[in-house]
Amino acid sequence: MTAPVTASGASSAGTAASRSARVDRSIARILRAGTLVSIGLLAVGVALLAIAGGSPLERTLPGLDPARIPADILALRPEGFLWLGLLATLATPLLRVAAAVVGFLGAGERRMAGLGVAVLIVIALAVVVAQRPAA
Repeated sequence: MTAPVTASGASSAGTAASRSARVDRSIARILRAGTLVSIGLLAVGVALLAIAGGSPLERTLPGLDPARIPADILALRPEGFLWLGLLATLATPLLRVAAAVVGFLGAGERRMAGLGVAVLIVIALAVVVAQRPAA
């Protein structure tokens, strides 16, 4: 059995395979870029910490305050780079899932896209719950 041929002469199977390959390449680029950005930010943070004579094992760094990160980066404080690197590390797989959802929608696979959205919702709920003060 052969794949249906469209008016342009291309088979729908070939188009689907091409779209899948593009989505796979996009996801690979997201993962590669996220990993490189994360490593770079963490390396800068560790280097700045070492230059200041500190060690992540010896020093207590301030807790995460996303509003402080830009000021910390501009002031070249290690904690800004370390926190941003950790956030980039956490965001990379989330971007991968979001890209997969877009790819699934483009391929007409609504069930898989729905599962991807469900994963993102569960993660968002976990973040919200984690931000609530302890009772």
